[in-house]
Amino acid sequence: MPEPSRFGAAGAQVLRGDLEDLESLRSGAAASDGVIHCAFIHDFSKFAENCEIDRRAIEALGAALAGSGRPLVVTSGTAGLAPGRLASEDTEPPSGSFAIPRVSEQAALSMVSRGVRAMAVRLPPSVHGDGDHGFVPMLIGIAREKGVSAYVGDGLNRWPAVHRLDAAHLYRLALEKGSAGARYHGIAGRGRAGSRHR
Repeated sequence: MPEPSRFGAAGAQVLRGDLEDLESLRSGAAASDGVIHCAFIHDFSKFAENCEIDRRAIEALGAALAGSGRPLVVTSGTAGLAPGRLASEDTEPPSGSFAIPRVSEQAALSMVSRGVRAMAVRLPPSVHGDGDHGFVPMLIGIAREKGVSAYVGDGLNRWPAVHRLDAAHLYRLALEKGSAGARYHGIAGRGRAGSRHR
C-alpha cells in the first residue's frame, strides 16, 4: 500500500480506519465526496465471519452517505456468479443453496432506496499487474512446487482477467459517472473456452 504522504502529495486527506471500526468508516464516508470500498479480510478459514464484517462495513458507509446522492462503489466478483454459463452485468448473484455468504453487492445496492448512488464493480478471479500476489500467482507457485499444473473437468472453462490499472480506471469511471444500482464487470480479457495459460 502506498505511503500516506503520497496520497497527501496528490491532494487527498488520509484517514486511517478499520473494517471493524465502524465509526471510523462512518466519519470517513461522511467527510468524503464518494467512497470506493475495496477492502476485505482474506482469511478464508473465517470466510463467513469476514463476509459479515464486510456487510456491516458497507452498511456503515451507506448510512453515512444516505440522502446525499453521493457514490458508493463496492467490490464484488464474477467467480461463481453463473456456474456453467456466461454472465453479464444483468446477472443477479446466486441465491438459495447456491448463494455465497459474501453479500457486498446486495448490501450496497440496498442503499439506493436511501439516496445513495450505490453500484458494484465485479472483478474477475485474476486481477494482475506488477507485484501481483493474488490467486493466479498462488496457482503458479503450487505448480512450481509440485512440478505439475492440474485442471479440473474438460478444460473448457472461461477464465476472464483484468490488469489492475484497467480495474482502477473502471473504479474511477464508476465513482464519477456510474449509475445508481448498476453493476460493472471489470474484465479486459474475456477468457476463451479451451484457452491455456502458462
